[in-house]
Amino acid sequence: MKVTGLVGLSGSGKSYRALSLAHERDIDYIIDDGLLIMGNKVIAGKSAKREDTSVGAVKTALFSKDEHRELVKNAIKKVKPKGILIIGTSTRMVDKIAHELEISPIQDYVFIEDISTEEERRIAQKQRKELGKHVIPVPTFEIKKDFSGYFLDPLKILRRRKDNSLQVSEKSVVRPTYSYLGKYTISDKVICDLVTFATSKVIGIYKTTSIDVNNYTNGIIINMEVIMVYGNPIQKLGKILQDQVKYEVENMTSLNIIAINITIKGLIIN
Repeated sequence: MKVTGLVGLSGSGKSYRALSLAHERDIDYIIDDGLLIMGNKVIAGKSAKREDTSVGAVKTALFSKDEHRELVKNAIKKVKPKGILIIGTSTRMVDKIAHELEISPIQDYVFIEDISTEEERRIAQKQRKELGKHVIPVPTFEIKKDFSGYFLDPLKILRRRKDNSLQVSEKSVVRPTYSYLGKYTISDKVICDLVTFATSKVIGIYKTTSIDVNNYTNGIIINMEVIMVYGNPIQKLGKILQDQVKYEVENMTSLNIIAINITIKGLIIN
């Protein structure tokens, strides 16, 4: 197994550059902030950006907890990668990660200064310091359930292949809790108001009679009771209502919707 280290200061754009570097060097697997990533998929691990404090984030990135470390070690043994790119803020950090996961010593170090311009690093630092933005080199749908309630944005990257065709890859921009001076919460009443608003947009729904929100670590489940207008296809209208509620709530709150359960309590002749 060939192990390569990508080294750069925090906020210098390492995660943004990781996929391109891995592609250029024909490396299939990346270890970044506690995650084992292959292509567009998270194979194992826990994101350090999910931690509430910067200290907790560092511990997760270094695989300090036994359960987390063993989970990723076993995944590496199972997939048997030919090469891994480890991202870290120093050669010492990259070496420690390789040691904790019991993989081969680092055979090559790539420094962020070698693959990015000073202006690109300056912009990356500004995004980190002023806006608290962090990049995770996987599509948003891969990590959405783990970042329910966090501000999470997709970032599409266009790359030209050797045959001159375009390859589209997606990264995610997340704003971790520890990037803020405080922590925000969204009350159930706000969610209920959004559900009511979404319902009012669906023609064929007379009114909502009850809304209940159940909160879980990876998102929320919405249970709602409605009265429909007689003459509409119930199953089709229910699916339209689910889609509308999901769109409104996720778009306005960044919460991950696990399920939307709809009970038809009655029909009314309009």
